[in-house]
Amino acid sequence: MTVQTASPLVQVLPETAPFSEEQRSWLNGFFAGLLSLDNAGVTALSPAENAAVMGEADDGAPWHDPSLEMAERMTLAEGKPLPRKLFAAMAQQDCGQCGYVCETYSAAIAEGKEPRLNLCAPGGKDTLRMLKALTEEAGSTPAAASSEAAPAAPAGPIGRSRENPALATFLSRRKLNGEGSEKETWHVEFDLSECGLDYIVGDAFGIVAQNDPRLVDAVIALLGVRPDADVGGTTLRQALIAERALGPAPDALFQLISYVTGGETRAKAKRLAAGEDPDGDLDRLDVLGTLHKFGQARLSAEAFFEALDPLQPRLYSISSSCVATPGRITLTVDTVRYKIGSRPRWGVASTFLGERVQPGDKVPVYVQRAHGFGLPADPQTPVIMCGPGTGVAPFRAFLHDRRATGAPGRNWLFFGHQRRASDFFYEDELTAMKQEGVLTGLTLAWSRDGSEKIYVQDRMRERGAELFAWLEQGAHFYVCGDAKRMAKDVERAMVDVVAEHGKRSPDEAVAYVAALKKAGRYQADVY
Repeated sequence: MTVQTASPLVQVLPETAPFSEEQRSWLNGFFAGLLSLDNAGVTALSPAENAAVMGEADDGAPWHDPSLEMAERMTLAEGKPLPRKLFAAMAQQDCGQCGYVCETYSAAIAEGKEPRLNLCAPGGKDTLRMLKALTEEAGSTPAAASSEAAPAAPAGPIGRSRENPALATFLSRRKLNGEGSEKETWHVEFDLSECGLDYIVGDAFGIVAQNDPRLVDAVIALLGVRPDADVGGTTLRQALIAERALGPAPDALFQLISYVTGGETRAKAKRLAAGEDPDGDLDRLDVLGTLHKFGQARLSAEAFFEALDPLQPRLYSISSSCVATPGRITLTVDTVRYKIGSRPRWGVASTFLGERVQPGDKVPVYVQRAHGFGLPADPQTPVIMCGPGTGVAPFRAFLHDRRATGAPGRNWLFFGHQRRASDFFYEDELTAMKQEGVLTGLTLAWSRDGSEKIYVQDRMRERGAELFAWLEQGAHFYVCGDAKRMAKDVERAMVDVVAEHGKRSPDEAVAYVAALKKAGRYQADVY
């Protein structure tokens, strides 16, 4: 692989922008990592089981399964009408980040009511490309095929949609991990009293975060323009902090680069814009990595800014109860940090919440109502909750709500993480709830405390007889966490439990779980 080598930063900065000494020092270290770029067991259901479990409530659509790769989903959707093909192209998580669920988002695009094709945050660029291809193939109107169009006006009451956020006050953050943990997880609290928002357990909280200014400074330095260059009436630096995504480079940026370069460089940029990976480095090509790779491209501040995607809000499961703590809301947030080669990467909203936002700051937020994820209407109904890691968030909310309302139904929580000593989130709270009788069962799984890795799905099988008895007594089952791995392993474990302890055949066990889902008694909040 051949990677363009940028000029040393110390030779670039004096000619481009009046960075402070502190910014220049940080950027020197950051680019040292950037310039090193050139050195740089899941049990799944069968296709038939997926069709039965995932498709019963959805006209038999077996592609509504977040564990399937897009190519598999598109194959299953062949010959279907346009809305169903669009549906198959989406991330399949029903996360609500787009303001819809996957099915209603696809229908809105097909009907020409939603012009934006880039709202599927988990699906990212792959979903956007497929949506474009499908709408073009179907001969949709230009408006429906554009990812740049925006709604004419804010939708809905303030604080109830991504288009019309309210301002909430950030109160505090508290680290949940103990010494020796490999994770960085925060209990985050906001005050909603001024903006007047409320919520119910199961809802999600949208955060309109900002990019790390250090990353923005690095981007501007490579771009070779002044931070105070005007873009739409504000400075480039402020606009990049607040308005544009700096993650995976959008196709429009590659297309722009192809317009201002020539020869092999132009050909590579055009191939990248078409979804190809000519140098095998696409996973490294965020916006900063792209500017490094195509260092010879001279881009104006305005054209560069317009080529970037809008910065999308992030949704988090709410970990508090408005009944128990009115006017307050809490989240349980894993801070995302990792490296590609020697260069650090970090999550936008998670590091915003974990380090940059300060007590007293006003943050644009909104409440995203849950789509089929919440406590049963009857407070006497037993609930079984499976939420390892930050997946415990909505179940902490469930438990606080049931305690505050005096709901008599039994509650059983499966929680797991790496190590009990450092990763037992809310241990004191959960222990107290167990002693009070609010929490009937607390079953724990630790994957790094012994020679054998134990996960929540293993504990489900160990407690299978009791678990099946609860289901037979009308319990609702909930799972929250990773869609690709954990949630599918939990589903497989549930099928196994029903087969063994319900004396069902494999097909009958699959049908049993499908019936739970259709009845709203098996609910998932996955990401």
